[in-house]
Amino acid sequence: MSVTDLLAAIDGRIDLASVLWLLPLTFVFHDFEEILKVENWLCRRGEAVLGMVPVRFRHFLQDTLRMNTKRFAEDVLWIYTVIFGVTAMAVFFGIYLPYLAVLAVYFLHVFTHLGQAVVLRMYTPGVTTAVLIALPYSLYAYYRLLSGGVIGWDDALRGLALAVLCLPLLAWLVLEGRRRTVNRA
Repeated sequence: MSVTDLLAAIDGRIDLASVLWLLPLTFVFHDFEEILKVENWLCRRGEAVLGMVPVRFRHFLQDTLRMNTKRFAEDVLWIYTVIFGVTAMAVFFGIYLPYLAVLAVYFLHVFTHLGQAVVLRMYTPGVTTAVLIALPYSLYAYYRLLSGGVIGWDDALRGLALAVLCLPLLAWLVLEGRRRTVNRA
């Protein structure tokens, strides 16, 4: 069976709304891996990882490397809420730009997991589901949206631009939240 035949078979069984709703579902599976592994991994590997980071960037990671499962799950809940909201906007109202921004972040996030694993030369929480779930889903979602004429390449690029514009603020909010939580404990 060729890739074209496989895609046609999948396309015939999954409607567009279901493809869109797979984003929050695949995100949950991906983040379950991280939630279940992060605290133990950080306890065992955190200091070694911090030692590999250039000195001038260590202060950005110190609070993250003291993350516990509860705090990480709270972060995931906020992110999931955003993902669910933008998916609902796309499915129910045809507003795709926020969805495309989140999809771009989700797709690019795969490569942060791969990069971490390569640079650190070890398993990092989330890398398995990033490669096996997030990457194939992201590629298929882009394929369906583009091939179905729902979006054009210009829309995908606008989604990427929105993601790039929003990421610094979102990263700052997450890091600031972690700093406050760690300092309160």
